[in-house]
Amino acid sequence: MSDEIVLQTRALTKVYRDFWGRQKVRALKALDLEVYRGEVFGLLGPNGSGKTTTIKLLLGLLFPTEGEALVFGKPASDVGKNERLGYLPEESYLYRFLTAEETLDFYGRLFDMSPTVRNERVDSLIKLVGLERARKRQLQEYSKGMTRRIGLAQALINDPELILLDEPTSGLDPIGTREMKDMILRLKDEGKTIVMCSHLLADVQDVCDRIAILHQGELKELGRVDELLTVADVTQIRARNLTTDCQNEIRDVIARHHGELLAMDNPTTTLEELFLTIVRDSEARPGRRAGVR
Repeated sequence: MSDEIVLQTRALTKVYRDFWGRQKVRALKALDLEVYRGEVFGLLGPNGSGKTTTIKLLLGLLFPTEGEALVFGKPASDVGKNERLGYLPEESYLYRFLTAEETLDFYGRLFDMSPTVRNERVDSLIKLVGLERARKRQLQEYSKGMTRRIGLAQALINDPELILLDEPTSGLDPIGTREMKDMILRLKDEGKTIVMCSHLLADVQDVCDRIAILHQGELKELGRVDELLTVADVTQIRARNLTTDCQNEIRDVIARHHGELLAMDNPTTTLEELFLTIVRDSEARPGRRAGVR
């Protein structure tokens, strides 16, 4: 992961108004984020927390009320960025009567790929997402999990530098979920930058380098997953060959009893516990803002 900023928001705010122009919902309030090249960044929050609004602002599908969103250093409204970006929405709206091959070929044409490059890209992506046996079937015959796979392939057709994934494991069985997470990690190894939204906290915990937790449109927590989940005020010790008498002693006592100190560090909580704690604390203290880690 480099220090190069791929995506940035500055005091990004979005207010939805009614027919008469009166404020109806403040979906996002002064969001400050930075996503670096080569990292997997998780965007978490309950329903209505502003995740989808944030993604749409980054894609240029919505315009901010205040602040700005920058992608590759340019305003999100700059359509030129789309050649370097891939997007998997929560619901993939694909043409039901096309096959997997025809679908990817269609999107490859939108990026003005040559026939040779397009054919090679279609074949490699179908293999990547595990749809080789279903490449000739129409999408209307696909299950939800298969639709997610071809949706991911569509998002990767232009070999993007930045990939936005909205609920990427939705509808997948445990094996498919594991394969999807492996594909995300593989894309990271290739140098891709990935921003993903998910309600499945265990999936985020498995693949993300950093996370941001939103609640009611405000950023409540931001930092590295390993640091956020470490319980700093508790120390755990793992040792081998200790007698009952010395189990409550540490360091020098372990050495004196000829024990072997295997580990001495801080235990970690789970992302689910951290998430619920932050949301409950936010409801009790709505003015609290995130402390960057």
